[in-house]
Amino acid sequence: MMTITISNIKTYILDHLVLDLNGTLCCDGFLIPDIEDQLVALSKKLNIHVLTADTFGQGIAQTNKINCITNILKTDNQSLEKQNYVKSLDELKCVCVGNGKNDHLMVKAAAIGIAVVQCEGAAVQTLINADIVCPDIKTALELLIFPKRLIATLRD
Repeated sequence: MMTITISNIKTYILDHLVLDLNGTLCCDGFLIPDIEDQLVALSKKLNIHVLTADTFGQGIAQTNKINCITNILKTDNQSLEKQNYVKSLDELKCVCVGNGKNDHLMVKAAAIGIAVVQCEGAAVQTLINADIVCPDIKTALELLIFPKRLIATLRD
C-alpha cells in the first residue's frame, strides 16, 4: 500500500499498479531496458497487474521476472475489459499507466491515470483521460518511487 497526500486536496491510498504491456512496458514485444529494478521496488508497495492483448505473443515471457499478475485480454472490446479489470480491483486504489487507445478507459477510471509517449506514441483519447503524461515508462514509475514528484505535478 502507498499513501500519497496532495496538499489539502486529496489523499490517495493506492494498492494496485495496473500497466499496459505493449507500448508501455515493452517496445516491439520486448521489455524496455532498465525498468525491471523499478518494478521490483514498486512490487514491495503495490500489487502489480499487467494487462495485454499480447500482440507479440510475448506477454508471459516478458513479465515472468516481475512479481506481477499478467492478464491476457480475452474480448474484442479491450478498452472496456481493461476498465472493468480496474474497477474489480477498486479503481480508487489504482494507479494505471498506458499509451494506447485501449487504455483510455482504465486511465480515466483510475485514482491516478498516467499516459506514456514512447516508441508507439500515445492515443489522443488516452492523453486526454490521463492525470499526468510522461515521456516514458521510467519517468512514470519514478513518480511512484519518488512520490514528491507526483505531488508536485498534481497539486493545485
